[in-house]
Amino acid sequence: MMIAVESDILIDAWKRLLSDPRTSWVLFEHGTCVVLPAPEEDLAAQATAVLGEFGPVHAGGPAGDFRVVEVENVEGWVVTSHHPDVLTYVAPDEPGGQDHLSVGLCGRAQRDRDGTELHVVHVEDKRGPVDPA
Repeated sequence: MMIAVESDILIDAWKRLLSDPRTSWVLFEHGTCVVLPAPEEDLAAQATAVLGEFGPVHAGGPAGDFRVVEVENVEGWVVTSHHPDVLTYVAPDEPGGQDHLSVGLCGRAQRDRDGTELHVVHVEDKRGPVDPA
């Protein structure tokens, strides 16, 4: 059973994790973040398309792959996926233990939920102002 982490806690965690002032990103309900290295006009739509394709877990394919990354400036972990710009935050109070396998499985399950439900909770638009000239 997964517990829901409040959106403001997730937003704060990702703001600290993605400290580059030029990085645009979109956060989904269960902690999955899609980083947008080449942001398009509608960031939420762009991220939703990426997560809709690369979020859901399918048995026997690369979507089940993950790696657990220990982070320094936030309590918890980041779980990677088979897409380099799709990352999931797992808080230390998530159920299931704190070993890498448990954390990775939790993060993968959260990514799967985000990839099927596709509920955006925050858009961080770091594009600079558009030059009117």
